[in-house]
Amino acid sequence: MSSLDSATRERIETLLQNHPVVLFMKGDRQQPMCGFSAAATNILNELLPEYHTVNVLEDAEIRDGIKEYGNWPTIPQLYVNGELVGGADIIRQMYGSGELHALFKLPAPDRTPPEITVTDAAAKAIRESMEHADGLALHLEIGRDQSAGFQLAPAGDSDIVASSNGLEIHFDPDSAQRAKGIVIDWVSTAQGEGLSLSFPGSGKIRDLDVATLKARLAKGDITLVDVRSAASRDGLPALPQARILEDEGDGVIGTLPKDTEIAFICMRGISCRTVAERYIAHGFTHVYSVTGGMEAWDAAK
Repeated sequence: MSSLDSATRERIETLLQNHPVVLFMKGDRQQPMCGFSAAATNILNELLPEYHTVNVLEDAEIRDGIKEYGNWPTIPQLYVNGELVGGADIIRQMYGSGELHALFKLPAPDRTPPEITVTDAAAKAIRESMEHADGLALHLEIGRDQSAGFQLAPAGDSDIVASSNGLEIHFDPDSAQRAKGIVIDWVSTAQGEGLSLSFPGSGKIRDLDVATLKARLAKGDITLVDVRSAASRDGLPALPQARILEDEGDGVIGTLPKDTEIAFICMRGISCRTVAERYIAHGFTHVYSVTGGMEAWDAAK
C-alpha cells in the first residue's frame, strides 16, 4: 500500500482540527448510505446535538486516505479531538457501557432495567422463534419516535436486561429508558402476524370531529389518511391534504414516526376505526378516527 500523500493528510488533519467530533461515513447524518454508518449516526444522534460528518462516497481521496491515516480498514470511523475512537462496533460497545458518554463528558446513563410486560401470546411466539437460536439474545431497540426493532444477536456485557413472563429482553441505555411500561404483544392484522409494542398512554383511538379536523389541517399539525377505495372516493373526492392509503399503502405510511399525530377518515367513520386499530397495534401513539367521515365533512361545508 502506498504511503498517504501529504495533500490528503493535510486535508484530514484540517478536518480534525476544525471539528472536535468527526465521523467519516458513507452518506451523511440525515441519510446514511450503509447499515454500519446508520448504526453510528443513530448512537451519536442520541448523545450529541452537533457533530461533523464526511461523506467518503463523494471523495475517493478521503475514503482511501482515512483508512491509511488511522490504520483502520473500514468505514465508518469516529474521531474525537483528533483521536481515532473506532468503527461502528466499538461505538456501539462504548455507548452501551457508558464510555462514550464519559468521552463526551455527559452524565452516565441510567442502567435501571425497565419494567415491561410480555403477554402470553408474545412469549409463546418469542420462545418458538428462539428455539434454535442457541447463544443469541433478543434485543429491542426503540428510537426517539418510538419506532422499534427486534433483533437476535449475541448478548453484550453492557446490555440492560429486563425480564417478563420468563423471558429476557436486552436494551441499549436509551432504548431501556423508552421501554418503561411497554407491553409487548403478538397481534394479527391485515398485514399479517407479528410482535407489537404498546407504550404507556397509547392503545386508544381518539375521536376527532370535522370542525377540529379542519382547524388542525389549517395549522398543519396532523396527518390525514383517507382509507377509502377509489370507487368510494368518486362521490366525495379526497381532501387535498389527505394521503391516500390505497395509493401509498401501509408500507409507506407505516414508516412515519410512531408519535405522528395521524387521523384516518372513511365515508361514514366506521371502517377507518379498523385501520386506526391496526396502526395502534403497530405502535402508533396518537391515532384519531374522524367522526362521521367524509359525509360529515361534506355536510359541514
